[in-house]
Amino acid sequence: MTVLSTEDEGKFLMDIRGEQIGIVTEVDAIEQVAFVDPEPNLTNAWIQSLGFGEAGEDDIQVPADNVVTVTDSELRVDADLSSE
Repeated sequence: MTVLSTEDEGKFLMDIRGEQIGIVTEVDAIEQVAFVDPEPNLTNAWIQSLGFGEAGEDDIQVPADNVVTVTDSELRVDADLSSE
């Protein structure tokens, strides 16, 4: 099981094909849920990468159970979430 922490804020969420889904805006470490902005603009992405962002009302909730890999720059889910 993957354990999410606030250290994961600002990382990219990727699907199994390597397609970027969005950027992690906030992590609820107690509930083990990552909030992901599916359409961050450049300014928001930069703010998130510094760890100063927060979840918005349009963010997607991704439970830790859906995350299979965590690296220094991304969270990867074991699903094909691309629009193709």
